[in-house]
Amino acid sequence: MKKSKGRTCRKRRRKQSRSLSLCGVNLSHKHEYVLLKKWLKERGYEDNTLRPAQFSETGRGLMTTKALQAQELIISLPEKCLLTTDTVLSSYLGEYIIKWRPPISPLAALCTFLIAEKCACKEESLWKPYLDLLPETYTCPVCLEQETVNLFPEPLRRKALEQRRRVQELFVSSQPFFFSLQPLFSEDVASVFNYSSFRWAWCTVNTRTVYMKHAQGDCFSRESNTYALAPYLDLLNHNPAVQVKAAFNEKTKCYEIRTLSGCQKYKEVFICYGPHDNQRLLLEYGFVANSNPHSSVHVGTETLLKYILPEDKQRHTKLSILQENNFLDNLTFDWDGPSWRLLTALKLLCLEADQFTSWKKVLLGNVISKRNEKKSLDLATKICMSLTEETQHALQKISLLKSDCQHLASQLTLVEALRTEDLKILQMSAEILQHLHSTTI
Repeated sequence: MKKSKGRTCRKRRRKQSRSLSLCGVNLSHKHEYVLLKKWLKERGYEDNTLRPAQFSETGRGLMTTKALQAQELIISLPEKCLLTTDTVLSSYLGEYIIKWRPPISPLAALCTFLIAEKCACKEESLWKPYLDLLPETYTCPVCLEQETVNLFPEPLRRKALEQRRRVQELFVSSQPFFFSLQPLFSEDVASVFNYSSFRWAWCTVNTRTVYMKHAQGDCFSRESNTYALAPYLDLLNHNPAVQVKAAFNEKTKCYEIRTLSGCQKYKEVFICYGPHDNQRLLLEYGFVANSNPHSSVHVGTETLLKYILPEDKQRHTKLSILQENNFLDNLTFDWDGPSWRLLTALKLLCLEADQFTSWKKVLLGNVISKRNEKKSLDLATKICMSLTEETQHALQKISLLKSDCQHLASQLTLVEALRTEDLKILQMSAEILQHLHSTTI
């Protein structure tokens, strides 16, 4: 009989298994990545450290073949590799953009270039190795089914609808310029620059560009011109716990990223897109980060209105004060409980008639009375419980829809991750509020 290797050996195997799951499956041998690396090399980029890889938790990303130390340069991408409005102006689109009035926006110019290169002349495009590796679809709210968006928390749902409106308006306002490009195409430009292709291009720019300031020329509108698509660099995934320094280096003429955290050999190299909560990440980038320390549950104005008593004669004045002092936005519950801004807003709403003249003191963070403190905590608890019930109901609905609507499974899983994180935050906040109650009374 084969002798058992014991508990120590089993622990070692489990540890090794966990370690391997964090390592990626190298993709650099695949044809499309070979072509991309060759394309980058022709433009001056060479790297022997980073490899494209598939990771079990994050999907496609970049793996390091050596240990990276803090302050070490992760990537240095030459300007020739970057796709910017300068790239667009130097292309066949340049003469059309320069003479078009009123000028189109830098964003519209980049979207136009991406559509033209990908949809009309892909085989001849100088950017083909990069275009071939761009996602075919995105999970930003503008691309999601309305049935999915309806399951968002109220503040995010409102922002998602606003995002959709902005993209549609940009598409409609850009159509006359699209029609002016007809001489460049043998097919009808309406079929090339349709809403589906425009939405894809908009998502590509919105989710994958890095910040790079450009001179504001007369050929573009006065909107921000700070976009740069960065092939290969944009394979780096987001991790909220990672710290990096990223900027275009005017001396080296390269876009550079330095890690402030370091990274172990054969592990995924991450960057941080910023201290964004999950609602912002989903809205702008189409994903949710697990255990995100910046996550929060937003309390919308509509939710506040539910709890302001109609008999409160000063309710309209209170709301006006909050609005004028910018205290109706960014009211949240997070991992530390109700935010200071939320509690301050609630304290003002809970002021009684004889205390109302002290509203300025409330906004400055002063304690008015124990009764006011208790009433505001009671109100915070009610809102927390209401949002918890609403989140639980949404999760139940998502679970039912996942079995009934298979075509929405991936979209629903995304919203489910967001709502699950929200529920954890609200449950944590409920515990913190309970503790605050016991110390206030």
